[in-house]
Amino acid sequence: MSPATSVIDHDGRGDMLLRVDSVDFVRGGTTILDDVSMTVRRGQRWALIGPNGAGKSTLVSLLGAVAHPTRGTVEVLGYRLGRVDVRELRAHVGLVTSRHDLRSDLDPFSVALTGATGTLELVPRWQPANAQVERARALLTQFGVDPDRGLRWSTMSQGERGRTLIARALMPDPAVLLLDEATTGLDVAAREQLLTTLDDLAASHPALGIVTVTHHFEELPASTTHAVLLRAGKVVAAGTADDVLTTGLVSTAFAHPIQIARTNGRWTARAASA
Repeated sequence: MSPATSVIDHDGRGDMLLRVDSVDFVRGGTTILDDVSMTVRRGQRWALIGPNGAGKSTLVSLLGAVAHPTRGTVEVLGYRLGRVDVRELRAHVGLVTSRHDLRSDLDPFSVALTGATGTLELVPRWQPANAQVERARALLTQFGVDPDRGLRWSTMSQGERGRTLIARALMPDPAVLLLDEATTGLDVAAREQLLTTLDDLAASHPALGIVTVTHHFEELPASTTHAVLLRAGKVVAAGTADDVLTTGLVSTAFAHPIQIARTNGRWTARAASA
């Protein structure tokens, strides 16, 4: 049975996409994650928030089957890390990061196609199937990137790159999409375009699980349903977004008084009045 099939029905838990249970992650004698637990189910759109050094990117590396926990268990699409071929598993988890290390000056269409092979660069002598060509073009068009415009990676704006990388991540039709600070470096207009893309994606792919990593509240899509607050590798709170993203809990996570407000579905944060 493939990981993709396990999402539909695996041990009767067909809606569970990601599960982290009592996880520690230790590197070089330093504890980066300490007794972390969370569960992402189909159609849920999680925000993973915390100050710099809170362990957000490390947690994402576990969710994406890139790293293994020191202690505790991580299940991705019903498969426990350490008991599954993670190379197969990663094909069902889309990862978007601002640190995409592309060396070649590819056009957006070619970048999107690398999502079909799970590689950074185009595979030599590989020829995509007609269905893959059509899917790459359709995804780029859906996210506002014209595959025929003559763009190259070096001439694309950060916003165009971000939307192209989302198209790339969706090429294999993953069950989960992880966005690791994907809005880093974007100006306000590009950020808003990308957030609109994510809200549209939640509508067009309602079963897709999404985890967005950030430490800026204005970078959260309005479609966010759940949130985890991390501080120094520990979970401060986890649950529905409205229950977790509160002035009191956020102030605890950031060790600073921060006033949280939500207007028209979007969050803002500012220093709380004394």
